[in-house]
Amino acid sequence: MIPTITAFERSPDRGKGLARDMRVRWALEEVGQPYDVRLLSFKAMKEPAHLALQPFGQIPTYEEGDLALFESGSIVLHIAERHAGLLPENANARARAITWMFAALNTVEPPIFDRALCTILERDKPWYEQRLRYFEDSIRNRLGKLSDRLGDAEWLDGGFSAGDLLMVTVLLRLKGSSILDEYPNLSAYVARGEARPAYKRAFDAQLAVFTAASTG
Repeated sequence: MIPTITAFERSPDRGKGLARDMRVRWALEEVGQPYDVRLLSFKAMKEPAHLALQPFGQIPTYEEGDLALFESGSIVLHIAERHAGLLPENANARARAITWMFAALNTVEPPIFDRALCTILERDKPWYEQRLRYFEDSIRNRLGKLSDRLGDAEWLDGGFSAGDLLMVTVLLRLKGSSILDEYPNLSAYVARGEARPAYKRAFDAQLAVFTAASTG
C-alpha cells in the first residue's frame, strides 16, 4: 500500500527544503518506498478534516491504510522500523540511532528553530539583539558538543541512519548563517547528507511543488 503524506501547497521556506515534510520525503526515498503527496493550503490545515489527522493543524501527516500519524520524527521512526536501510540490525546500534533521532529534535533543533523565529518575528523589537545572542550562544553550545562527538567520522554512529537524516535536516536550518561554518566537520557532515541521491530526489520533489505554485 502506497502511503500518502501531506505538505504545504505554498511552502514558507520558498523551496529551500526546510519544511518538515522534507524529512519524511527523504526517509521514504532512502528506503525506496513510493508515496503520494496531498498538498494543503494554510486554510485547509486548520479545517476539521486535517485536524482529525493532525490535532495541531501542522504538516506533515502520514496515512497508510487505517494508520494515520503526525510529527515528522514519529513518521521517520515508523518508516525506519518498517523498512530496511535507516536503522542498524544490531539491537544496541539500533537503540543508539534512535537516541540520535531524539537528540536532533529535542536537543539540537529547539534553539535553532527559536533563532529562526526570532529573526522573522522580533527583528523590530528593542530586545532583538539580546534575544538573538542568547539563541546563538545556545546553538554554539550544542554544536560545539556535537562537533566534538562527530570528530572526523562520516556519520554519528557507524553507517548512515535515521539519526543522521534528522540531524542533517535540523542543521540545514543554519545554512545562510555563519554559525555552521564555525564547525567545519559539521559543515562537511551536512554536505554529505545533501549529496545522498535520496536527499536530492526528496529535495527536487519538494522544490517542484514550490516552483509549480509560484508559476501557476
